[in-house]
Amino acid sequence: MDQCVTVERELEKVLHKFSGYGQLCERGLEELIDYTGGLKHEILQSHGQDAELSGTLSLVLTQCCKRIKDTVQKLASDHKDIHSSVSRVGKAIDKNFDSDISSVGIDGCWQADSQRLLNEVMVEHFFRQGMLDVAEELCQESGLSVDPSQKEPFVELNRILEALKVRVLRPALEVVLILKRQKRWAVSNREMLIAQNSSLEFKLHRLYFISLLMGGTTNQREALQYAKNFQPFALNHQKDIQVLMGSLVYLRQGIENSPYVHLLDANQWADICDIFTRDACALLGLSVESPLSVSFSAGCVALPALINIKAVIEQRQCTGVWNQKDELPIEVDLGKKCWYHSIFACPILRQQTTDNNPPMKLVCGHIISRDALNKMFNGSKLKCPYCPMEQSPGDAKQIFF
Repeated sequence: MDQCVTVERELEKVLHKFSGYGQLCERGLEELIDYTGGLKHEILQSHGQDAELSGTLSLVLTQCCKRIKDTVQKLASDHKDIHSSVSRVGKAIDKNFDSDISSVGIDGCWQADSQRLLNEVMVEHFFRQGMLDVAEELCQESGLSVDPSQKEPFVELNRILEALKVRVLRPALEVVLILKRQKRWAVSNREMLIAQNSSLEFKLHRLYFISLLMGGTTNQREALQYAKNFQPFALNHQKDIQVLMGSLVYLRQGIENSPYVHLLDANQWADICDIFTRDACALLGLSVESPLSVSFSAGCVALPALINIKAVIEQRQCTGVWNQKDELPIEVDLGKKCWYHSIFACPILRQQTTDNNPPMKLVCGHIISRDALNKMFNGSKLKCPYCPMEQSPGDAKQIFF
């Protein structure tokens, strides 16, 4: 992160200089053009086109040429200074970013099976982003066969998301059709949405009802009729439904001029996009974020630490320290954003616990792994490595995260 800040600082200097140079250049050239234009007009009026110039005018022209030359030299010098600043950006990039990242690669990592798996992950990522033509081209080039049924959910998902991103609330025909398509998707998956405690279907009905409110008294009857769709959600969304019904009183003066103006907040479209993506991915058995983007982000965080440890290993000539394909030489903290399940590392053995080696809670409250527990007790007694309490190993209890 510090490397990025350093490069960004140099880049900001260049942009600031470039902006100042542009303004200075434009102002200087305009003044020069006005000056020479005025001088030309004065000469033509005083002497005509074929008359000889007086000594005074010759001196004025000489000064004009000198002014032009000085201005051009000044602009050229400033331009050269900008080139120097641009080169410093390149040097900052070379200094702060190691372009040779192949040193942390492991030979033989991308075998045929791994390469096929990577292609599948990339294809799924392109499907998620709605880049269907790119995904199909990748399938052809890599010889990957993708079942059409795997692509169809992503096509539908992206089609509805693109419609939601329009963020239009006024009761126009195309918006109504968009919302009705989205409603049909939610209704057809209602049981699964209820099972995962989703509010997606209610919020889609709510948005459609608000679009009717935007039409004023013209849509009053239709809005009242549509309110029947809130009946299945009355138990969990009673307060929200009451607010929607109360807004009907202000249809004549307009919702935008009423205490219910918050119903027109455009941010709810962004919220519905996030909710729709989350619930749709859950119904499809997929993660909300693309596995490829998550892996790439994690790699960007881990790469500097891995490059540093690789340099230390080579410098100290420690062979065999890092030769396993599925294990890193050090623990890399990816931040809470990448916490997908709870883990516990034994403070004694420095190893993550597993099903065969679960975490055990001692009587004193400290937690160690079962393997550490078996190695530490002497006879029938165990002394906690963190406090002087002696206890029986049989009193330790397995805990579950």
